[in-house]
Amino acid sequence: MELIYAALTLSEADKEINEENLQDIVDAAGLDVEDSEVAALVAALEDVDIQEAMETAVAGGAAPAPSGDDSAEEADEEEEAEEEEEDEGDDEEAAEGLGNMF
Repeated sequence: MELIYAALTLSEADKEINEENLQDIVDAAGLDVEDSEVAALVAALEDVDIQEAMETAVAGGAAPAPSGDDSAEEADEEEEAEEEEEDEGDDEEAAEGLGNMF
């Protein structure tokens, strides 16, 4: 996780996200991170526009809903009801299977 924060810091500072810059932040913070982890993160972020990803995440609903909005709560309740219905169906199928054995 500390490497992700380092990458975000570099992005905010408009610095290139490369192994050297990430390692500088890791060293400055006194973190114990393997070189292979740094290289893997740089490779994973090679084609990622972090600023665009952050904007998309916030605009896409990752931000908390304003207080007083019951739609998220209603969606959770609907999902729980669906799961309960599925569980009941599984129990009925199991009972039928046992009945067929006799």
